[in-house]
Amino acid sequence: MRITDIEIRVLEYPLEKTFVSTWQPMPTVHHRAHIVFIHTDEGITGIGSGGVAARWDVARLFLLGQDPFAIEQHVQNMRSFAFFIGRPWPLEVALWDIIGKATGQPIYKLLGGGQERLKAYASTGELRLPEQRVEDAQRFRDEGFRAIKLRFHRPNPRDDLRVLEAVRKAVGDSMDIMVDANYGWVIAPDRAPQRWDLRTAISMARAMEELGVYWLEEPLYCYDYDGLAELRRQVNLRIAGAELNQGFHEFKILLEKDCLDVYQPDVTFAGGFAQCRQIAAMLQAHGKTITPHTWTNGIGLAANLHFAASLGLCPYLEFPYDPPNWTPEARDFMLTEPFRPDEEGYVKVPEGPGLGIDLDEDKLKKYEAADPHRLI
Repeated sequence: MRITDIEIRVLEYPLEKTFVSTWQPMPTVHHRAHIVFIHTDEGITGIGSGGVAARWDVARLFLLGQDPFAIEQHVQNMRSFAFFIGRPWPLEVALWDIIGKATGQPIYKLLGGGQERLKAYASTGELRLPEQRVEDAQRFRDEGFRAIKLRFHRPNPRDDLRVLEAVRKAVGDSMDIMVDANYGWVIAPDRAPQRWDLRTAISMARAMEELGVYWLEEPLYCYDYDGLAELRRQVNLRIAGAELNQGFHEFKILLEKDCLDVYQPDVTFAGGFAQCRQIAAMLQAHGKTITPHTWTNGIGLAANLHFAASLGLCPYLEFPYDPPNWTPEARDFMLTEPFRPDEEGYVKVPEGPGLGIDLDEDKLKKYEAADPHRLI
């Protein structure tokens, strides 16, 4: 089998309601997705998406005419050109999709087949008033979720704590609560004057201890290795992060400095399935927890669902969900069926070959971007 072509399609889905996330300074009015299609001479096409856009034209030079099964070769090539053209890991996802389709197996079984379904936590994305978040949390619980992640990012972090206090009082011990401060990275226009320093992070974490928070995510910059390590020493609370770190070497530094309890590599950001499985083996050997970041789109969610299922032990799967502004229909608009948890709050891993998902051809045509070079 040989790779004959690489096709890139950019889709832009208009949201019914503007989504104002905590991690970027500009509101989202369109959900934009880059989808890569790797075609082969045997008629099998692999798909990948998620992460961030790369120089796909350069990637084509490394892949055309190659055997899609030569994963180690492709990973080494991608690691090389990732220094110059962005994060190309959706291509690696597409290669595994080809391998799964060629062998008739879902990717998670090719990687180890540890779990057939995973417990989901409702991962919110916006800042909302305490009474609204209480209503959201109670509704999510009625839908089957047993955990919710709240976003902290207000100028006065004490205002964030009031939301947490209200939600904890409302749900009691019936739900785990995670908190994401979203200070692991910065978009240039977002100067984030309220960015936490180490003392603020320690103070906030200690307050969260009293409220039984399951983990605190991204309290500091993702390369502040010493700050994260000191925070872990000072508090009795799980510290989570590393969704945007990439490559074995960065995770090795985080592990050696003992920065985190919960690691969140995203296969479309961190290095594809092959590298993330290596990273996971290293982390699990040291007693760390892995639960991947999934906040991209339905294809990226599917990829990380397969990765999480292959681990054998993944306590929670991130399920991006903040209706009415962020819904499964908007997140997974390119799929024939959006992912949803069952009545017990679990997401089932697709059993079809490869990623096991089907694209909606009508929506691919309908939402093709008029200007594929526009950034947002």
